[in-house]
Order: sequence, then structure tokens, then C-alpha cells
Amino acid sequence: MNILYLCTGNSCRSQMAEAWTRALRPEITCHSAGVVKHGMNPNAVRVMEEAGITMENHHSKTVDELPDIDFDYVVTLCGHAAENCPYFPSEAKRVHRGFDDPPTLAKSIEGEEEQLAIYRRVRDEIKVLVEGLPANLDD
Repeated sequence: MNILYLCTGNSCRSQMAEAWTRALRPEITCHSAGVVKHGMNPNAVRVMEEAGITMENHHSKTVDELPDIDFDYVVTLCGHAAENCPYFPSEAKRVHRGFDDPPTLAKSIEGEEEQLAIYRRVRDEIKVLVEGLPANLDD
């Protein structure tokens, strides 16, 4: 099975989903990309490392930078990506599984530990999605 995780900037949620999938479901081929590139979010990297998952080889990329793969699923993780998801000339099933955007929520919070708590919550919610693959992609 081939999965593409798609988010707005490929900096946080889609990167977490890719990292969890590689760690927990190695039989699944996965990639992540964004509608645009925002670079890797350091807090996303940090909370994944806390969970024992490294993202040191990850980099932010757009769909245009992906290898030519026939994806079975294109999973959008935010509303913006769901609305702006590019056309894929394959039989990929498009699935939307929305998660809060940690950087947006953290902006309004002053304490670092409180900000990281948002990233940890979303990290753990994405882990639950990945643990239940592929059933969690069925409607």
C-alpha cells in the first residue's frame, strides 16, 4: 500500500504522519508533501524525538518534488490541503482526516511547555490514525 500524507506546508502534521507510519507500519510505503513548503517545524521534530521517532532525514517538500508513484491513498490532514489538493492521475482514494494545526494554536500561548503540549496532543492523535491503518482510511 502507498500513502501520501498531504498538508499545507509539509512542516508538522504530514511529517508526523509519515514518521509514525515508517516507524509503526513499515510494510506501508508512505510520503508526505505540502501544497507549499514551510520547512520543518522544530517543535514537531522535538516532540517526535520525545516519542523515540527521529525525523532527521525528513525535509519539507511539495507534491511536485515527489517520485512518480501511484498512490493508493491521498490523505489530507488539514482543511486547506483538502480544498487545494492537486490532481493525481491515479486511482488514489482521497481521504480527509483533519487535525488541529499546532503552530497556529501555539501562537496564542505564552509558555513553552504549554505550546509543546499542543504538539504532543496532535502527535498522539496522528499516532492513533496510523496504528489503525488501513481501516482508519475507510469511510
